[in-house]
Amino acid sequence: MAHSGEYLYGGNAENNTAQDYSANYATGHEMVDLNARRRAALAEIDNAKFGWFHIRACIVSGVGFFTDSYDIFAINLVSAMFGWIYFAPTHKTPYNVDTALKVSASAGTVVGQLLFGWLADRVGRKRMYGVELMIIIVATVAQALAGNGQAVSVWGVITFWRCILGVGIGGDYPLSSVITSEFATTNRRGAMMAAVFAMQGFGQVAAGLVALIATAAFQSSIKADPANLDYVWRIVIGVGAVPGVLALYYRLTIPETPRYTMDVEQKIEKGARDATAFIERGAAAGDYTDNIAVARVEGTTTKASWADFGRYFGRWRNGKVLFGAAYSWFALDIAWYGLGLNNSIILNNIGFAGGSDAYTAMFNNAVGNVIITLLGSVPGYWISVFTIEKMGRKTIQIMGFCMLTILFVVLGFGYHAILAKSQAAFIVLYTFAQIFFNWGPNTTTFIVPGEVFPTRYRSTAHGICAASGKVGAIVSQVAFGLLKDIGGPNAWIDHLLEIFAFFMLTGVFSSLLIPETKGKSLEELSAEMEEDYVSKDTAVGDNRYYEADKA
Repeated sequence: MAHSGEYLYGGNAENNTAQDYSANYATGHEMVDLNARRRAALAEIDNAKFGWFHIRACIVSGVGFFTDSYDIFAINLVSAMFGWIYFAPTHKTPYNVDTALKVSASAGTVVGQLLFGWLADRVGRKRMYGVELMIIIVATVAQALAGNGQAVSVWGVITFWRCILGVGIGGDYPLSSVITSEFATTNRRGAMMAAVFAMQGFGQVAAGLVALIATAAFQSSIKADPANLDYVWRIVIGVGAVPGVLALYYRLTIPETPRYTMDVEQKIEKGARDATAFIERGAAAGDYTDNIAVARVEGTTTKASWADFGRYFGRWRNGKVLFGAAYSWFALDIAWYGLGLNNSIILNNIGFAGGSDAYTAMFNNAVGNVIITLLGSVPGYWISVFTIEKMGRKTIQIMGFCMLTILFVVLGFGYHAILAKSQAAFIVLYTFAQIFFNWGPNTTTFIVPGEVFPTRYRSTAHGICAASGKVGAIVSQVAFGLLKDIGGPNAWIDHLLEIFAFFMLTGVFSSLLIPETKGKSLEELSAEMEEDYVSKDTAVGDNRYYEADKA
């Protein structure tokens, strides 16, 4: 028997790559050191040259976030249209309708994040990836086809389907984050995850552009009768299904992550071979691996269970990270969705949108949303992509919360004075807020939970953090609608901005609880790189080795 850390064919295990192992393994009867086998496979993934398979993973995941963002923020424009179509003569969508339309997706998202997060750890990333996109496609098409009836109104039907839509959108958060992080190289992992998330900005822009084009196309009919906006909102909603349809095949065919195969399914040889196959061909080894005599190693790693989940996160060093990541996301989404889903109200209140007739009001509304997103959100996302590996996640998150605190203090307490002096100055400050949302906690709160937790709970914990954020979104949206008209139409917006400043300040302190993840492997961050990760109770029960025969 070779001693710990070496093979019968000789050589130190630490110096062998996964390809070396595969070559020697295929020659015949070998004794394989499972710990070293796993370390070599992980090193191959972590140190791989950036290639097409990484780009493909980013595109496949990113299209989902493009779709998510489009569907979430399109309702901001559609709700304004409903006022002109269904609520004459005020042409203003009532609070209860507006809130139901905007909150329903967030409510479903909470369910989707928790459910899909848990299922991805339970049955695998590959089995769940694509399911959430199918839910999004069905719910989006159903919304576009909704109509009024005796028993239920059109907005009631849309609210129902937006809850279902939210379940699909929620599932995309943990799945896309974890799949990207587990396939990424260590030195580019943050940039890859940030690039996936940055597609949200393009989704927001696309929603505004589609609304702009559709409104212009129906200009004459809208001016003749505002009810003809019914064509426009259906187009705006329905187009949201197109990118999802285009991306579905690629999501269904993406390979299982080698980390899940090795650490959760406990098939180390298969995971190692899949790692090599992914690096070389961007695909799983598939049946080739399964035809080799690869044993599932019983009793090797800590298996996921509710009892173990409680023990793991019951330790302060682990629990504080979960709390810090979850609360930071909650605090962020109080302001992010409080503003994002009400951009039309903010823009109209400062004279940057609106109009005396339906066409002018909706056209200006779409233009205003596109401009704000292009000036603030999109640059903010991509600044994060290009700086996150240099500055670090924690640094960017704390910087963003600090800058947002300052900006919302200025915008809130100086609201009336700034508007009285210069609307342009208000727009500039508001744009800077959008930049520091995305070159800040809106990006990092998505990235960090996909990095800091062990493989067996990575998706579940990310789902918990993301769901915490959406609870913040729900609280914010309900409160925004209830409070904004205290003292008159939109008269309390300044105080809402002050409240946002308070939550941004609390985000600074919760961010201190998370670790800096820059430049560290997933195993370093989750303490899954111990020397004896695979225990002595292996397939042959002797010194971390198992015996494998050529098939």
